[in-house]
Amino acid sequence: MTDDLFSASDAPEDFTRPLAVRMRPSTLDQVVGQQQALGEGSPLRRLASPSSKGSLTAPSSIILFGPPGVGKTTLAYIVAQQSGRVFEELSAVTSGVKDVRAVLQRAHERLVTQGSETVLFIDEVHRFSKSQQDALLPSVENRDVTFIGATTENPSFSINKPLLSRSVVVKLESLEPDDLKALITRALESKQGLKGEVKLSDEAMDEIIRMAGGDGRKTLTILEAAAGAVTGDKLREKGARKPTINTDVVLKVMDSAIVRYDKDGDDHYDVASAFIKSMRGSDADAALHYLARMLRAGEDPRFIARRIMIAAAEEVGMAAPQILELTVAAAQAVAMIGMPEARIILSEAVIAVATAPKSNASYNAINQALADVDAGMIGQVPLWLRNAPTALMKDWGNHEGYVYAHDVPGAVASQQYMPDELVGHEYYHPNDRGYERELGPRVEKIRQILHDGLRNDQ
Repeated sequence: MTDDLFSASDAPEDFTRPLAVRMRPSTLDQVVGQQQALGEGSPLRRLASPSSKGSLTAPSSIILFGPPGVGKTTLAYIVAQQSGRVFEELSAVTSGVKDVRAVLQRAHERLVTQGSETVLFIDEVHRFSKSQQDALLPSVENRDVTFIGATTENPSFSINKPLLSRSVVVKLESLEPDDLKALITRALESKQGLKGEVKLSDEAMDEIIRMAGGDGRKTLTILEAAAGAVTGDKLREKGARKPTINTDVVLKVMDSAIVRYDKDGDDHYDVASAFIKSMRGSDADAALHYLARMLRAGEDPRFIARRIMIAAAEEVGMAAPQILELTVAAAQAVAMIGMPEARIILSEAVIAVATAPKSNASYNAINQALADVDAGMIGQVPLWLRNAPTALMKDWGNHEGYVYAHDVPGAVASQQYMPDELVGHEYYHPNDRGYERELGPRVEKIRQILHDGLRNDQ
């Protein structure tokens, strides 16, 4: 289950290759996990069938979307092998338009002269530019090639619409613990794997699975490193006891689990989204968990601080307005101090936001006001509110009749502030939580004074 390069000359007994490469499945039925993507009638199953060659109903383009180490390249290769197509591979990191056109030309000539179809697999296709992706379109439409692209980024944002519209997107998931356990067990006993030369304790297996984080390739890489540590990379002598991989061995070969978190991909947005929603939902423990994941993955603490400030304004708002002050101070402290101490400051800010009373009244208020402005509900500023720095502007009536709020009891003047077209529009509606419980009656009293003044004027 790896995304390494394939070679037709690779032999099963070639133990110079990595364990993850030697254990690559050769049929769809050998693939561990991905039950939904490989179900009966699925695009991959249909395309892997020999009868799909020349078929106008079989998919001509597939985008495999999923995290690293779940078998994207493997699946593409198996589809080509099982269906009897030729397998061609490009990496978007190292290939340009010239390389794409050369492969497409070979595929066209192969189809015309030999009647052989080609699977063109492009790894990390999201790294292709628009022109590189566009170069694929004619051959995909003409079915000169069966295109399979692999990406770790959401195709909705990383693949050009013309290519995406011609493709079936197959979402691959991280491998479940049971899948990884099956992968490890197979590798321990297989002739292409460790050939039963080592034992693995249950605790060590659990530790490998924890560290792998759903990545099949990483699972086998850790297992291979651990096996090398207990065998010295030498096969066991006949009659000797099998060396055992325990938890200590696994921890020695892997200092710590690598957190799955692509700062430029979906993981970034998914974890950040969960982080914000946990603070909104007042679950401080969950928010701290996502904070820890972002920090361990090397996320910029300033980005995290900005998200916390936004949450303070959007989720807490006037229910506890002091929380925004706290998060601003936290952001400033994070910028001055940096990691690792910044984690303490971020933790304090996260807990403050998560445990504070919540109100999105301020958020809703500005959104509703913007919606009215966007709808053209603007109107003229009342004359008494306009500026009058010149005699001519005073002659126009600017500022005339304005009541200075501090000159009246309570500093609330009974005069119209809204444009005529918007009189009576109310945007801010405090809730009954935190400080807004006290603020609500005050807002209603102010509005009553303002409205009474308008009625007296009419």
